[in-house]
Amino acid sequence: MKTAIMTDSTAYIPEDLRRKWNIHMVPLNVLIEDESYKEEIDLSASEFYDRVRGAEELPKTSQPSIGLIQEKLEELAEDYDAVISIHLSSGISGTIQATANAGELVDGIDVYPYDSEISCMVQGFFALEGAEMAELGESPDVIISRFDEMKKSMKAYFMVDDLTHLHRGGRLNGAQKFVGSLLKVKPVLHFVDTKIVPFEKIRTRKKALNRVVGLFEEDAQKEVPMRASVIHANREEEAKELMEHLKQRYPHVEFYLSYFGPVIGTHLGEGALGIGWYMK
Repeated sequence: MKTAIMTDSTAYIPEDLRRKWNIHMVPLNVLIEDESYKEEIDLSASEFYDRVRGAEELPKTSQPSIGLIQEKLEELAEDYDAVISIHLSSGISGTIQATANAGELVDGIDVYPYDSEISCMVQGFFALEGAEMAELGESPDVIISRFDEMKKSMKAYFMVDDLTHLHRGGRLNGAQKFVGSLLKVKPVLHFVDTKIVPFEKIRTRKKALNRVVGLFEEDAQKEVPMRASVIHANREEEAKELMEHLKQRYPHVEFYLSYFGPVIGTHLGEGALGIGWYMK
């Protein structure tokens, strides 16, 4: 059986890695000033932050259409017997359900939608492992079983630098935003039961980032082989510097640099920084 690996654009897997491992992708959409863009195709992360900086209206986001996913699955059916499609958490998007619905419309290929229960490059780690296993000829059932094992140790924490997007997106009321700004509160968020929720509210950006690093180090110090990603919202140099620092301290960890693209960046805002990882 020949198995394809597909994910959506919110995995933010660098393009060179997608090409190397033949990982297929369907884009989510971001609407800026009544113009719709396909994430990772029509609009890069850096272009997005340039466009929305200081904009009066927050961009809107939407999942891929069933028709677009169906078209992609029909294309894959020409060369593959099965496709495992890994998507951002079902608690924040209906993309996985759209894929399940599209799969029912396509003949000649078995479709296995998989809920990562997370997003960004940590979601991308499922796609990378899946692609490695598919290349070795592993069946969809074996690959999905591995995904379930990965999920047990998978974690991601991210610091929000600017409360404006959380507030304007309806995730923070006005009073909280005002007080948070006065006190320089930088919330640390994480995923619980498929949803993004606050982990801690910390004074100052430096302390919040140190807290995220500390949470990562609790697992890294166990010296078990790991994969990890430093993820940034238009703060590439800072993220690179942090990753190089962690690489030197933890040589047993395989690090990747990634980013919060337009869809997730719409909700977190510019300046967000996070780390995601799992035990290999």
